[in-house]
Amino acid sequence: MSAGGGLEKMRKIVRRIGNVKSPSEVWLAGIRDYVMSVFQWGSNSIHGPKHWQRVEAFGLSIAESSGADLTVVRLFALLHDSCRLDDGEDPDHGPRAAEMIDRIVPTIFALDWNRLELLKQAIRLHTSGMTTEDPTLGTCWDADRLDIGRAGITPSARYMSTVAGKQNTAISDSHLLARQSDIIPSAPWSEF
Repeated sequence: MSAGGGLEKMRKIVRRIGNVKSPSEVWLAGIRDYVMSVFQWGSNSIHGPKHWQRVEAFGLSIAESSGADLTVVRLFALLHDSCRLDDGEDPDHGPRAAEMIDRIVPTIFALDWNRLELLKQAIRLHTSGMTTEDPTLGTCWDADRLDIGRAGITPSARYMSTVAGKQNTAISDSHLLARQSDIIPSAPWSEF
């Protein structure tokens, strides 16, 4: 499906759903379809759908204690690596993804301005190594950083913003990897 065709499909889905205030599974599925239409590296990429799924699972788990905005966390998981130019070093992929959001809003996103800006900030700065007191930004960044084990790197508490993120870094690599499969919801991601 071309990016243009994916965008038109998204417009139709959004028109049907109306003014979505939370990420229904239909709405998220449409966004997933669009992201897959623009993501260049395929379903087996270390920055692709399986990673997005784990980031979402970590984010939802962390949000139970952090109080993060679940809609922003779920959208971050889908979008943060969507504009990578390669699977290696690509320091500008976050800002590119944030710019993509500007191009497709308001067609795809039914978020108010503050939540949309928070999402863009989370995406733009997710590789900065920064930490934050903001519960939503911290949850997004920690969820991504907890999945760094896929690249052979052990997550470090030093780079975590939330208590739950810091606690998860204390888990050994093998236990962390085993736990990832336990906390990943299968239903909305089964098509990957």
